[in-house]
Amino acid sequence: MEILVAILAFLAVAGVGVALTMSPGSDKSAKRARDLVSGKGTRVRKDATAEATAKRRASVQENLRDMARQQQTSRKNLLSVKSRLVQAGTSISASTFWMFSAGSGVVFGAIAFVASGFSPIWGGAALVVMGLGLPRWVLGMLITKRQKNFVNQLADGIDVIVRGVKSGLPLNQCLRTIASESPEPLRSEFRMIVDGQAMGVPLDDNLDRMYERMPLPEVNFFNIVLGIQQKTGGNLSEALGNLSAVLRSRKLLREKVKALASEAVASAMIIGSLPFVVMGLVYMVRPAYMSILFTTSQGNLILLAAGVMMSMGIFIMRSMINFKF
Repeated sequence: MEILVAILAFLAVAGVGVALTMSPGSDKSAKRARDLVSGKGTRVRKDATAEATAKRRASVQENLRDMARQQQTSRKNLLSVKSRLVQAGTSISASTFWMFSAGSGVVFGAIAFVASGFSPIWGGAALVVMGLGLPRWVLGMLITKRQKNFVNQLADGIDVIVRGVKSGLPLNQCLRTIASESPEPLRSEFRMIVDGQAMGVPLDDNLDRMYERMPLPEVNFFNIVLGIQQKTGGNLSEALGNLSAVLRSRKLLREKVKALASEAVASAMIIGSLPFVVMGLVYMVRPAYMSILFTTSQGNLILLAAGVMMSMGIFIMRSMINFKF
């Protein structure tokens, strides 16, 4: 009897074991084990990783296309007087600028008209130059100076963000640090970003507005890095660290190009100023010989033609020595 009971117990345990091995879960486990042995599971994981990478790359490319479309739309308004006044960091309005330009042109045109013996050519030339040329030239100089200072300070500001993110600070706090401790014009630009975020404006819109105030490639790079990181994620400190290194390399290359082109710039300045120097020296030696150019209509036409040709020559020389990268 004891032997019979032991045999029946063994058969029962064996039946339970067979039933468990025949369950669907065990089939999946066995299949998974066979896939791991054959290497199929590794290929599946690799395929999933590649698919995730492809999706992220497609998302990044779509974000870049969106940014490019937005920038093409904003570039249409960057050349207006109102936008250029904002880029120069001035607080005057466009109407005030045009009123000042008109007043300057009228005053200097009247002075030139009277001083030249009531010559309409000299009066009209002074009106155009002092009314349209000089104010816009001064505005361009202010914009160039402000943009140069901003580019020189941007890499240091990015380094502040990199160190802050690595130490555990949020991005908003890093932006506040730049807005409070950086020199001008970097401080004012980042203060506008911080103020915009405080009023509920998204970071992408604030960055687009900064690009409108500073239409520079460096600002565009900064906007792209932050915009993509906000939408797709990633290591922000590493991306901004690489961007800072790129900006410093661009600055070094710019200074190197400037040093190599210094000889051409000096030659262009000498060639451009030589006719005026010769005219002044000849007028000092023989005033009657040169006064014909100022007192007769034929001389005025000759001076006008000479001025046009000199302007074209200066423009061509400037195009030859002006490197944009």
